[in-house]
Amino acid sequence: MSILMFHLTLSPELKSYCPEYRGAAVLANVTNTPYSEGLWQEIDSFTQTLRASETADSIKQQPAIAATREAYRRLGKDPSRYRPSAEALRRRLLRGLELYRIDTLVDLINLVSLRTGYSIGGFDADKIQGADLCLGVGQPNEPFEGIGRGMLNIEGLPVFRDAAGGIGTPTSDNERTKMGLSTRRILAIINGYDGNGQRLHEAASMTQELLERYAEANGGEIVFFE
Repeated sequence: MSILMFHLTLSPELKSYCPEYRGAAVLANVTNTPYSEGLWQEIDSFTQTLRASETADSIKQQPAIAATREAYRRLGKDPSRYRPSAEALRRRLLRGLELYRIDTLVDLINLVSLRTGYSIGGFDADKIQGADLCLGVGQPNEPFEGIGRGMLNIEGLPVFRDAAGGIGTPTSDNERTKMGLSTRRILAIINGYDGNGQRLHEAASMTQELLERYAEANGGEIVFFE
């Protein structure tokens, strides 16, 4: 399935382990900023609700998070050691810690991930090499520099690859394609291991709406793929 200049596919190996996988990609022209007060009001509101209603056990049972954890197990990865990002974000808030304030695009993707339970890759589209993006399975000793994490062992993790290698897993994205204040085009990939098309549509629409509200995006384009 094409999204302007990108072609997104799933490898046969990934399909065999995770036949329920459904994905959504949002591509938009944007203006990034260091901080958005309105966005952080929404994040703070979600944080209060989460802390009043969730526990560590209930977080793991959230459908999208539970499905991603199950995908990790099928691929031989321990989801309690390599946590999906959506789970890690919720657990951080539950421990009484605040989210890191990075920039508007990163903070926005984190909010969608928190609300939906989907682990979402947020990439600077102009740093992606080539037009083909394939979701496969991480191999032994495959090089991958996680954002703020150094070299990450991605063996057994689902990983999107461009022409130069891995760019994103549900645990961490790669330093090479990360967003920054100079980002002018965002590619957000929403990973749905639960196979729920309705929830995936809602997450994609939420991403698009928040980009319009806080990053001056003009709609952009949404594509669903499997």
